Amino acid sequence: MTVHESALILAIDAGTTGVTALVVDHSAEVVASGYREFTQHFPGDGRVEHDLGEIWSATLASAEQALKQIDRSAIAAVGITNQRETWCMWDRETLGAARPAIVWQDRRTAGLCQSLREAGHEPLIVERTGLRLDPYFSATKAMWVRNHEPHLWAQVEQGRIAMGTIDSFLVARMTRGLEHITDATNASRTLLFDIHAGAWSSQLCDVFGVPMDALPTVVPSYGPLAITDPNVFCGLEVPITGIAGDQQAALAGQAGFGAGAAKCTYGTGSFLLVHTGETAVASKQGLLTTVALQHPDGRLDYALEGAVFVTGSAVQWLRDGLRIIDTAPEVESLARSVPDSAGLVFVPALTGLGAPDWDPDARGLIIGITRGTTDAHVARATLEAIAFEVRDVVQLMVNEGGIDLQSLAIDGGAASNDLLCQLQADQLQLPVDRSAELQTTGLGAAFLAGLGVGIWSNIDDLRSSRKSSGIFTPQQRDDESYARWRKAVERSKNWID
Repeated sequence: MTVHESALILAIDAGTTGVTALVVDHSAEVVASGYREFTQHFPGDGRVEHDLGEIWSATLASAEQALKQIDRSAIAAVGITNQRETWCMWDRETLGAARPAIVWQDRRTAGLCQSLREAGHEPLIVERTGLRLDPYFSATKAMWVRNHEPHLWAQVEQGRIAMGTIDSFLVARMTRGLEHITDATNASRTLLFDIHAGAWSSQLCDVFGVPMDALPTVVPSYGPLAITDPNVFCGLEVPITGIAGDQQAALAGQAGFGAGAAKCTYGTGSFLLVHTGETAVASKQGLLTTVALQHPDGRLDYALEGAVFVTGSAVQWLRDGLRIIDTAPEVESLARSVPDSAGLVFVPALTGLGAPDWDPDARGLIIGITRGTTDAHVARATLEAIAFEVRDVVQLMVNEGGIDLQSLAIDGGAASNDLLCQLQADQLQLPVDRSAELQTTGLGAAFLAGLGVGIWSNIDDLRSSRKSSGIFTPQQRDDESYARWRKAVERSKNWID
């Protein structure tokens, strides 16, 4: 199927702190956009939740903001990308949330993970899913609800309550409950999906006590997937033709469709993905094996991933928690006001540690404070921490995955920070190539939707679409500061009993 070149794609990027809507044209240019932030809820230590009703309202508001800038009759299709691993439960009839969504950053299931590990389940989980037992992933969140909210879980078993990731919830709302689907990239982050078979695993569902009939149907990442209902979604009756988890969508947005393509997205967290083609490369030292894309013919592409939980959200904490900046971009000028961090080290393990350390019981640490420490040193140490975290993951990719990176393509909101980009290039001793479009998650969702509806006839049409806004060349690397960082990381571990 092909469509007219004047057709437009509406991409919905439902992130961790807000929803962005992008309208993308045939030349891969963003011609309109909208954004609406939503509230982060912290009901207890290590707990992070979202109000699904607020996410749906933010989706409608951001989409309307973008659509008002163009002729909405030109919209040919919708693409969706989303924060992954966040677990949602909603009433199949009313589509109302059954409970708050448990966010990927939530750490409440650390004890469950340990119990499952002690029971000997982790080898099967690693083999089937390419993941590891960690509160980050979805299945232990569902298991927690089963254990602590039995009345709600009874409705799951009776078929009244549906479950899934954010993409599944958004599709249900956009289609007025007619579709309960997810794509393979999102399914591959749940601990319930066999990435080799390309299907939900009955054995893994038994381990976590999750009924398979409550889970969404797994569909390809692009193609004709569903139809929006104009009565509930911005007056649009158009096909949903692209779905992918945010990091896989960002890889697509960087035109990373082939083996060896690599990108790092600096968002709430930072996520480095390296495309490994049709081979699922196993990791033994902290990397994740994940689905990069499922094609309409069922073929699966894979990626190695290093997941860092807190990077951009550390800057948000400087703004909202410490209140040493009023807006996130101010962190750069504050950090530039000092030549270095004066020995201060910040380990932003605010929700535990991801790759390569994987410690849900770690907590944030600021060490090296003296009478001379100022807010500028804290800002500088925050940017250094982000660069150090990504260096940790890149070193693991090189050492274990045998990945030979010649440069690193980057995107995400925090990538607009020139100082961070230079610090990153210095720490990696690699050129850092910043995408001209930092919202590559939404752009990737648009690319997939465009492929699915025929705006682009094949992936090769998209390979030349990526544009750069600058390359940061490495200068001298501060290995002494990095050594202090690793020492501080060890001190942050095992803080919660």
